Amino acid sequence: MDPSAATGERLFFEAELRPHRSLSRKALLGVLAAMAAGSLYITTFMALLGAWPVIGFNGVDIALAVLLFWLNARAARARETIRLYEHALDVIRTSPGGRVEMFHLAPGWARVELHEPPGRVPVLWLRAEGKNLEIGRQLGAAQKRDLAAAINRALARWRAPPPGSA
Repeated sequence: MDPSAATGERLFFEAELRPHRSLSRKALLGVLAAMAAGSLYITTFMALLGAWPVIGFNGVDIALAVLLFWLNARAARARETIRLYEHALDVIRTSPGGRVEMFHLAPGWARVELHEPPGRVPVLWLRAEGKNLEIGRQLGAAQKRDLAAAINRALARWRAPPPGSA
């Protein structure tokens, strides 16, 4: 549980970042089943022709494909949540293995910097009080620009005086 949320502070901004995966679990199982069926067909054909060493290579290919798809699906469990409250800017990272890291920054000092070196994926930094935190690693260039703009708008709204306080 986020400590800032527990105190009932007003939430100005929240974004949950997750890696994009184009296949659902059902579709992934379908792809793996089709690969296994194709491999079984080729392996059977090669074995009937007398090319029995192909059996081992096809088995290793399928095992490697299953391992890589499993690692990809596991990596999709990673999360990064950014929340701006009245008195805190929190970044909560959850690794694919479930390990949680929490970073608390002072929103009064916070700024977002997007570094776009030519020919490379931009890097999005959240900076406050001498702390530098890279956020949105799994995002593409356009998504990082959108996230930077959204956080900057939220920080501007946070810094604006409440209506009627002038």
